[in-house]
Amino acid sequence: MGLTLLTKNRLDPARLAQVEERMQALHSAAQKYRTETDDLPKLLLETSEQLDALTASQNIEALREQVQQEEVAYLKLAKQLSQKRTKAAKELGDLVTSAMQDLSMAGGRLEIAVTPLAEGGSHGLEQIEFLVAGHAGSTPHSLAKVASGGELARISLAISVITSKASFTPTLIFDEVDAGIGGAVAETVGRLLHQFHQILCMTHLPQVTAQGNHHFKISKSQSGEKTVSQVQILGRAERVEEVTRMLGGATITDTTRRHARELLGQN
Repeated sequence: MGLTLLTKNRLDPARLAQVEERMQALHSAAQKYRTETDDLPKLLLETSEQLDALTASQNIEALREQVQQEEVAYLKLAKQLSQKRTKAAKELGDLVTSAMQDLSMAGGRLEIAVTPLAEGGSHGLEQIEFLVAGHAGSTPHSLAKVASGGELARISLAISVITSKASFTPTLIFDEVDAGIGGAVAETVGRLLHQFHQILCMTHLPQVTAQGNHHFKISKSQSGEKTVSQVQILGRAERVEEVTRMLGGATITDTTRRHARELLGQN
């Protein structure tokens, strides 16, 4: 009886191949989408619903309307920013130009170019570029391309002095802002630096050094094949000696030491 039934229900090889192929496809799909074969129908339903949501005409229209609303809001704010930028660019340029005259850049000027863009971006409708003319009669060019290290430092100082009145910056760091200057200009730089709340300034000029409240001496020495940098905190007497050395170089006299005390007494 059993043998007869098995013979009558012998499986069709072609049908068996189809079933195996189908099972293999299901396993491949489950592996591709990182799920179980039993969960494939649910995944198909969810994906179909997402596709319908993306392609439904009413949703597309709603998205278009939202984009238009956001564009209107963006343009309103961007135009307000453009007006403020144009006004501030002129004011800041004039103020920095005035400050440059006291920083050994007589005749120099700073211009801030506000150039409209073809398309607005995350920073507004314009491109902002700082242009500088180092002396009278010269054509302003990009600050990043034409300014020397010393000029760049002094222009940065002038900008920092002016903008500090509008916003609070807890600490500013200047590296050789006094490069290429001396005498009365150095004293001006020192006074400008002293206006800030907190400054860390690397300098070689005694006029700038004398404006500091605390002093650190940085020196280098050779240790075998390596160069070692050392930082020393200076006390009151050491401050006088260091400013004296900066004033007199290799030759230190009572006159230079007295001058150092006078400079430090201005602080």
